[in-house]
Amino acid sequence: MPRRNALCWIAGLIFVISATPGLAQWPESLTREFPKADFSISAVDWSEVRSGGVPRDRIPAIDRPQAVSLAEAAKGLGPTEPVVGLVINGEARAYPLRVLIWHEIANDELGGVPVAVTYCPLCNTAVVFDRRLDDQVHDFGTTGRLRNSDLIMYDRQTETWWQQFVGQAIIGTLTGSELRMIPARLESFENFSERAPEGTVLVGDAARPYGQNPYVHYDSAPRPFLYSGPMPDGIAPLARVVRIGAEAWSLDLLRANGEVVAGDLRITWTPGQNSALDAQIIAEGMDVGNVIAQQKQADGTWSDVPYSVDFAFAFAAFYPDAPIHLE
Repeated sequence: MPRRNALCWIAGLIFVISATPGLAQWPESLTREFPKADFSISAVDWSEVRSGGVPRDRIPAIDRPQAVSLAEAAKGLGPTEPVVGLVINGEARAYPLRVLIWHEIANDELGGVPVAVTYCPLCNTAVVFDRRLDDQVHDFGTTGRLRNSDLIMYDRQTETWWQQFVGQAIIGTLTGSELRMIPARLESFENFSERAPEGTVLVGDAARPYGQNPYVHYDSAPRPFLYSGPMPDGIAPLARVVRIGAEAWSLDLLRANGEVVAGDLRITWTPGQNSALDAQIIAEGMDVGNVIAQQKQADGTWSDVPYSVDFAFAFAAFYPDAPIHLE
């Protein structure tokens, strides 16, 4: 079981919110905690929602992001440390997991596009979303709740709850809406620096032990944390898979082959990126490698597509009928 502190999920404080979709059977405390939310509108069974042991915003999103140059960041950030590398309209920024692991959400703007850079450690899911929906810009925080062990976010404008894994609104007035995923790479700081030499790097607020992993050896645990659903077939629950849409490929398959081509998709793997969820010091984590996912365009060029490197149990939970390619 991962080690936690006051800023993260507290093991043992687990409860299930028991109700059914559309019925006003949620705890009264939720109404006080989220006064603008309409809990009578729900696309999921309330029994699937769990507390992570902390209230709203106890894991604080980054709302005023600060960034430094690559040279400045390199003074503390190891070359093989994992970052979410994002390039929009010629502007590039790296979001280190050493920072996101303590905040889970960064509300930012890059290349003129408002974005939410998100990371759920319990699913190892890093996804970037466009924060615009129907011409309104939303900003996001953490509810302190989970579904399938995955972060449930909320938007501060309507207090609708959003499933981070798929970017879908699941509870509240915007239920049924979906955020657009933006292509980004989960890559080493060194790889990002090479492809974006003029890029910048998100930094934290110096109030947390950035660079340390509060989930020591989590990705080698036999079972996921705060999850009681079915496990995937033929693959360890916390083995990594590369997800594109509703299809996934085992990271071990990619590691063995270096490249997988599926129709107009091409997924490549190269060594040189630390796991954020292995060693106590992220820069000392085992090498899980770098993944690039691209789609062939009509002119023969390749362009990045949204992907994530998730734990197998999470993919199977959200896409129970979808394949995980093992060979």
